[in-house]
Amino acid sequence: MLLCLDGELITELEDDRSFTLSAGHSYQVADQAEAHRSSTRLGATLFIVD
Repeated sequence: MLLCLDGELITELEDDRSFTLSAGHSYQVADQAEAHRSSTRLGATLFIVD
């Protein structure tokens, strides 16, 4: 699980979809999930549970 505490995180999926995670929002990534990459333009503070 990944929770954005502050700022924003942009996640791009292998199929070209893109999602912006802002403060207070979260998502889960499962094993065998499609490839993705994340970046930030403004910075982000994240809480990650592995």
